[in-house]
Amino acid sequence: MWITPARVFYHGLLGEPSLRSMGSVTVYVAVSGHIRIQMDGGEWQTTELAVVPPYVPHQVCADSRFITLMQFEAESVRLPALPAWLQARGAVDAPEQVQALREKQLQLSQWAACVDLDTLDFDQTLLGSALPSKPMDARIAMVLRHLQQDPAASLLAQDYAAMAHLSFSRFLHLFKQEVGAPFRSFRTWKRARNVLHHVVRQDANLLDVALDAGYPDSTHFSHSIRQIYGLKPSDMFAGSRRLRVHAQTASLTGA
Repeated sequence: MWITPARVFYHGLLGEPSLRSMGSVTVYVAVSGHIRIQMDGGEWQTTELAVVPPYVPHQVCADSRFITLMQFEAESVRLPALPAWLQARGAVDAPEQVQALREKQLQLSQWAACVDLDTLDFDQTLLGSALPSKPMDARIAMVLRHLQQDPAASLLAQDYAAMAHLSFSRFLHLFKQEVGAPFRSFRTWKRARNVLHHVVRQDANLLDVALDAGYPDSTHFSHSIRQIYGLKPSDMFAGSRRLRVHAQTASLTGA
């Protein structure tokens, strides 16, 4: 798994096809055969590649136990300017794109032990070009930097409103307008995403992980992780024991 502040690439176990809802543009690619995807309680679709917009509840199952996944943080890209296949919703008929991404996955697997991923640009490496970044109100961009640097912070929305020199109601309205999601949903997603940095800790105590990630207790932690990833935290950690994780530091809007 390759994690940057604005992107994730994952190749590994899919897990059970439980309902999940993640705050990114999420791309699923079948490792072999096909995947089946259901979005918002609609019909199941069979495909080799599927795209799920941010915060859309969905279920995924696959012919293989494994999946290739990419995530692009919604606030980091200009959604209307993305390539057509990335603007899709659900199954995408793009065999050339599927083949290219499968080849990239194999290439990254070969590089994992000998290439410093910090020297690579995520978009250029996996897509061949940079995705268009999203212009952002400077006050909201400042708040996003704080949330990105410390997603576990206990600050309230009112604190961030004061930081941005905005009234509370104006802050909530502007945040949703700029980011595309309510403040509470966005922070919930960022905290859950931050848990990815802990999944290969062999001695991980789930309560310690929960507190480190900003959750008040293990009950809130378990509920949030199951709602977002469709997995119990214990299952998520157990399925990641052999996973190689590389976390990369980058700018807010950069890959």
